[in-house]
Amino acid sequence: MGESRPFVAAVFNTSPDTVEMLRVVLTQAGFVVVSGYTFELRDLRVDLDTFMRQHEPNVIVYDLAPPYEENCRLFEHLRRTPAFHGRPIVITSTNAAQVHKLLQPDQQVYEVIGKPYDLGIIVQAVKEAVRSRPTQ
Repeated sequence: MGESRPFVAAVFNTSPDTVEMLRVVLTQAGFVVVSGYTFELRDLRVDLDTFMRQHEPNVIVYDLAPPYEENCRLFEHLRRTPAFHGRPIVITSTNAAQVHKLLQPDQQVYEVIGKPYDLGIIVQAVKEAVRSRPTQ
């Protein structure tokens, strides 16, 4: 029997400390973690299509930070790109209630988790998001 490929989680956040914290807990949960910074996506310093083709993440953990309206527009733009298509997304935010108001209903967003982070909840949401993804 062949070995199965580990699930890959892409983490996009503005804080290096948060990226590292999520890398540690998701790696301990058995994920391969790749990461980038949301400001690099916004400023086009990272080619999202190339990043996603190179890493083929099964799930995206994306932080929506203030200013919420501006960053929500960026997120809406990103999730309409073919690179995000079909991948479940777990959103983290300092203000989950505000993010819920701004987001358009979409099955692609699996869960919105507010800060302060409960790392166990994030890991569980990522695992459930991967399980909920239709087989392609």
